[in-house]
Amino acid sequence: MQLKSSTAIAAYAVILLQLINWTTARRGFGPGEQDWNYVEVRKGAHLFYWLHYTTANVSSFYERPLAIWFKGGYASTGSGYFEYVGPIDIEGQPRASNWMQHMNVLFIDNPVGTGFSYVESFGEFAKNDTQNALDMVTLMAHFLRSHPEFQRVPLHIISESYGGKMSPEFALELYRAQQRGEVQCQLKSVVVGNPFTSPVDNVLAYAPFLLQHGIIDHDAYSKISRAAAKFEHWVKFGNAKEAVQQYSKIDEMIEEIAGNIYFHNIQRRAHVDNVFTYGVNQTVGDFVVNNVTKTLNLTHMPRWEARNVTALIELTPGMFKPSVNFVTRLLDETPIRMVVYSGTMDLIAPTPGTVNWIDQMQWGSKKSYVDATRRPFLVDGFLEGYEKQGGNFSMFWVLRAGHLVHQDNPAAMAYILREITNYG
Repeated sequence: MQLKSSTAIAAYAVILLQLINWTTARRGFGPGEQDWNYVEVRKGAHLFYWLHYTTANVSSFYERPLAIWFKGGYASTGSGYFEYVGPIDIEGQPRASNWMQHMNVLFIDNPVGTGFSYVESFGEFAKNDTQNALDMVTLMAHFLRSHPEFQRVPLHIISESYGGKMSPEFALELYRAQQRGEVQCQLKSVVVGNPFTSPVDNVLAYAPFLLQHGIIDHDAYSKISRAAAKFEHWVKFGNAKEAVQQYSKIDEMIEEIAGNIYFHNIQRRAHVDNVFTYGVNQTVGDFVVNNVTKTLNLTHMPRWEARNVTALIELTPGMFKPSVNFVTRLLDETPIRMVVYSGTMDLIAPTPGTVNWIDQMQWGSKKSYVDATRRPFLVDGFLEGYEKQGGNFSMFWVLRAGHLVHQDNPAAMAYILREITNYG
């Protein structure tokens, strides 16, 4: 075929781009093009990913960045897509602010055994965060080989909660694999939201945080502080069993003293009959099993979240070990940007605890961060939080938000994402 005009050439180019976009795209559950698959990351251990191509008005999906989103410990395909950042919720209703409007998003059910991911025998569960990080690198190597267009697209690792403990180590291992030539990617940033990066700092912040918000008095402050000191003792001495038991005792103590407080957001109004199950949502589970499993043709696979608890129990020995050293290594050994954001009404990973471990952390360019001015950030004329950036490190304090910033304050979350990725 001979093309006789620049108009025809341009039209032909557009058709080619559309064909490239459709190479791996499929129709899945919800709007937009998707792809999903299993990767055997170790013999008998299978991680599941679910890719959602951007729905932005672009000529090619690859004009926009790729964000890996995972929660860590609980299924990202359920909580991430339907509760937090996907285009529809579990009622099938559109979500006004969703990440696919701006970026390609890759959900990963990790560690193996959570969500749609599964193991063939109990011996294949990940025993620690390092094993999980290596499993994730193996998945990404496979993903990028099967989706080579993303090898040239800016990549951002975004996680929250326990994922904020896992992601710095995963990012470091991914960077190492890239340096060895085993993975081709453009990793630009690691973003952790209300992270469990330093569990001891989180727990030590409980008492002052609750006192300052008027939820407990000085007597309760003393009780919770003593319990937190015991937790710190067991973590430092490496007694995981006692640390887990003490952590549970502290939760029970706060619930008894403070009443029916919602740990994810202390300002949320909660009825006395509400029962909160942190990280477990039966409604989401039923919705995924009854709808998504069939649509993605996964009915022959292990039931979604069937082994979540077991997978988490296997991680217990290292659950409360800090990951701050991996953050400092990312800052000192790589060009990758490190970002922390924190909803100021969160009790699970209170902002003061996060500020404390950042303040204690040492890295080569820390002075640039310390000397930087902390500034308010506004969206459409409204104050949504504060930001401080320097030395390849950034922190965002988010107002009117708790543990789930993207759910509580989507305007602030959109601002943070745009500032980090520029959506391109």
